[in-house]
Amino acid sequence: MRSENTPFLGGPLDGRVLPVLVGPTGHPPKWYEIPVPNDDGTPPTVHAYHRTPAGHTKRLGLQRGWKYEYAPDGRERRELRWPWSKPGASGRRTGPTGPGESGGPGATGATGSRGDTP
Repeated sequence: MRSENTPFLGGPLDGRVLPVLVGPTGHPPKWYEIPVPNDDGTPPTVHAYHRTPAGHTKRLGLQRGWKYEYAPDGRERRELRWPWSKPGASGRRTGPTGPGESGGPGATGATGSRGDTP
């Protein structure tokens, strides 16, 4: 497999350059987690690093590679968003859903949708 020398900023690996395996697209993983064992037998402490662009060229603005920055809060969790999922399907309402509510597809104003006012 191919690897790329990648600099690390912040955290316990600050200033080090380590070879990181790249995937089939030629990019290193978005998150790099390093477990550090504890002396007292508790589960290891995991330090997380997030991949960011290392810089851009002057002339064309092309990306020059990647670097990892320390994320003290750990890896961020996100929920999957499928194209066929309804917006707000995770239990929270984000907008009107039925006819007659403001902004819905079947909503009618005070004059009606066909202009037949009494």
